[in-house]
Amino acid sequence: MPELPEVEHVVRGLRPHVLSKKIVDVIFSQAVKTGKAQGKETIIKQMDLESFRALICNRTIATIERRSKYIIFCLTAHQRETIYMIGHLGMAGAFFVKHDVDDIQIANYRKHWHVQFELSDKQKMIYSDIRRFGEFKIMDEAAYQLFNQSIAPEPFNDDALAHFINKTKEKKYKHKPIKQVIMDHSVVSGCGNIYACEALHLAGILPTHITDTLSTQKKKKLFSAIINVLNKGIKYGGSSISDYRNVEGEQGNMQSKFNIYGLKQCNVCGHPVSTQVIATRNTHYCEKCQK
Repeated sequence: MPELPEVEHVVRGLRPHVLSKKIVDVIFSQAVKTGKAQGKETIIKQMDLESFRALICNRTIATIERRSKYIIFCLTAHQRETIYMIGHLGMAGAFFVKHDVDDIQIANYRKHWHVQFELSDKQKMIYSDIRRFGEFKIMDEAAYQLFNQSIAPEPFNDDALAHFINKTKEKKYKHKPIKQVIMDHSVVSGCGNIYACEALHLAGILPTHITDTLSTQKKKKLFSAIINVLNKGIKYGGSSISDYRNVEGEQGNMQSKFNIYGLKQCNVCGHPVSTQVIATRNTHYCEKCQK
């Protein structure tokens, strides 16, 4: 699943192509149409396709931001209320900006396109999703503010560390394994399974530690490690474990920099990597480096 670094690269890739462009039409794949006709929430959530189209057509993409693992499109229109289109890439979603779907060079993404946003410059912002776990939601200002407030501060913000420390002391989190806690986006924004494993390894902390047993000093060390690995992920273009591609169709290179995730041996000490399922996610750690 794309995490903060991957989503950050998608946002950066989209901006030069679609900012200030007007959405003039929206086209849905047959899979989306069939799913919605069957009462499923296929890609377009909480509304029917015609309502979605009516809400976003003739609106301009004023800004594109990342919030945790979400892509936030701020859509404006003359004398109409500003709305927000919230996108999530799911397990294998990707955006491409092309004149036509056939211009997507990667066959799987060309085949599995699901939403085409036709833009005022004749290009199309195309959302493809091999597994169809991604989503779009429309929010007004009030709904967006509630959504925004439910997520922890961005980890690079000055108030993020204090938020993290305070959250780990709450009854809801203090008795859970620390890895489960840092993957919760109300505690840490944008840190998923891959970067949680890498951060815990860098901090030398076992993922199975119950959160309340960690000292404040260790929590600070862990949060510093989270920032470190997230920044490293951004630097190397994100992680392409299987399907991730940026807007240009390129893979990230962070997977070549892993010290623990998905490896057989620890990249630091050479000790065999241990695995365990924590909160339904495969967890990789080194019993020698992490205590």
